Amino acid sequence: MFVIIGYVLSLVCVFGVFILHGGNIMVVLHALPFEMATIGGAAVGAFLVSNQPKVIKATLKALGGVLKSSKYTKARYLELMTMLYEILQKARKEGLMAIEKDVEAPSESEIFSKFPVVGKDHHVIEFTTDYLRMMVSGNLNAHEIESLMDAEIDTHHEEAHAPVAALNRVAGGLPAFGIVAAVLGVVNTMGAVGQPPAVLGGMVGSALVGTFLGILLAYAFVEPLAALIEQKVEDAGKELLCIKSTLLASMQGYNPATAIEFGRKVLFSGDRPDFAELENHVRGKK
Repeated sequence: MFVIIGYVLSLVCVFGVFILHGGNIMVVLHALPFEMATIGGAAVGAFLVSNQPKVIKATLKALGGVLKSSKYTKARYLELMTMLYEILQKARKEGLMAIEKDVEAPSESEIFSKFPVVGKDHHVIEFTTDYLRMMVSGNLNAHEIESLMDAEIDTHHEEAHAPVAALNRVAGGLPAFGIVAAVLGVVNTMGAVGQPPAVLGGMVGSALVGTFLGILLAYAFVEPLAALIEQKVEDAGKELLCIKSTLLASMQGYNPATAIEFGRKVLFSGDRPDFAELENHVRGKK
């Protein structure tokens, strides 16, 4: 919703003020399809050349989700930390070997199946069970597991930022493509020097639309999209950090209630449940 509102506000302010100042909007509208085809085509071509297929696919997927609200809400984090609490509580009461079946077959786990949101999130379950499996095996200490977690989170972070970098490159090139379109318009105008001044003025105005359009698309449309996707990436990274902090705290000997408090503290303040909320939610699930 805010994406649409932002775009509409930008267009209304830019073109509305232009019209109020006496600008001839028909000159812009006449040139718009041709300039958009030139600039947009060059930008899409450059995007395809500069990115691997996996990045192109990831970028299209990320663009498909920009209009959706973030799934990383307080309710989701409450469910995640309650799930971690239950699995760690079972390991504490019955021993680490008691959670081996849950770890090896999470789809059949009674604990994971109780949580319909995070329990069915492939990335969350895979990340959680991978390190629970290492805890069960006992072959690695907390520092070694932390190092592995950091490496995996860094890889995830780098991979998730690929669409952001791709869109920022497009945004950086759009003003230049606008200049290319404007130069072509000037070349076209110079080829019509024998025309009346009114005609030449319209042609020059149409050429300048290219420069204007390239800058507008870059800074009012594409770059804000990249920033929004980057914020969504940061939200996703916080979920993995929450799991990491909780499991490491458990490995260091803290009880499950204290371990999930470690996880709670790494969350952004706007999405973080307070201590009482988490405690009451955990008790309600027990």
